[in-house]
Amino acid sequence: MKTNVKTNDLILQTTTKIVTFIIVIYSLHLFFSGHYTPGGGFIGGLMTSAAIVLLLLAFDIKTIERTLPVDYIKMVATGLLIAVLTGLGSLFYDVPFLTHTFDYVQLPLLGETSLATAVLFDLGVYLVVVGVTMTIIQTIGETE
Repeated sequence: MKTNVKTNDLILQTTTKIVTFIIVIYSLHLFFSGHYTPGGGFIGGLMTSAAIVLLLLAFDIKTIERTLPVDYIKMVATGLLIAVLTGLGSLFYDVPFLTHTFDYVQLPLLGETSLATAVLFDLGVYLVVVGVTMTIIQTIGETE
């Protein structure tokens, strides 16, 4: 005899909301600091995927799909397009493929800041990693 017992996951769900926020903020830190220290699009994307997986563990998949209506296949395609276009941009200046450059600009509130083309490439990598990871995880989750 099987009984349907609904568990109360209030503590898990509340903690997950807070921890997910912290993980996403840290993944953004890793993403932006990856040009000068270890990090970048790959590890930032993995951390963001870990935050989404944590949400999937605490809530049901329907709730997460309503909250984050993202097509991960399109995210992968967009990331690949950004990464390839960033690499091809160097060919317009007659330098080797994936040669990156940077310049310093004055930004309000931030002052003099360096802007690098590597950020665009890392953005492409970030989107590809999140898209592929979440596609794999959701595919595995749907079969069970």
